[in-house]
Amino acid sequence: MTRSETMSKVRSKDTKPEVLVRSTLHAAGFRFRLHRRDLPGTPDIVLPKYRAVVEVRGCFWHGHPGCGRAPKSNLEFWEPKLKRNRARDIENERLLKDLEWRILVIWECAISSPKRLSPQDLSRKMSQWLQSDLAAHELGGDDCRAVGSRGG
Repeated sequence: MTRSETMSKVRSKDTKPEVLVRSTLHAAGFRFRLHRRDLPGTPDIVLPKYRAVVEVRGCFWHGHPGCGRAPKSNLEFWEPKLKRNRARDIENERLLKDLEWRILVIWECAISSPKRLSPQDLSRKMSQWLQSDLAAHELGGDDCRAVGSRGG
């Protein structure tokens, strides 16, 4: 399979990690909307009752620090592209906060790595955050160094 064929199979919506998070939320009794285009960045999951959004981010595509998932070739293409992705994430978070939306970022490593959260732990952590007043929070795998609450 060529690189082009491989890249064409990369999805931006309905990824396995995103579907796992959605099914976990639904099983816990939370109801949500998907990909609301009227909100900055078209968030993956929107919970209007809690004025909260959940972003499920791939560690490679969004540059999760500490995961070690960095490109090894064609750096003159990848570095600016991934830098723009991170800048767009920061800007969309700022715009959502300005609109008084709360943001939960779930990194791919939190649910797909060998040290991933169990479905029960994922459900518990999401439920706790939704029922708290934290403005923003991140869930990442144990092997990542950038994990924990963010100021809000």
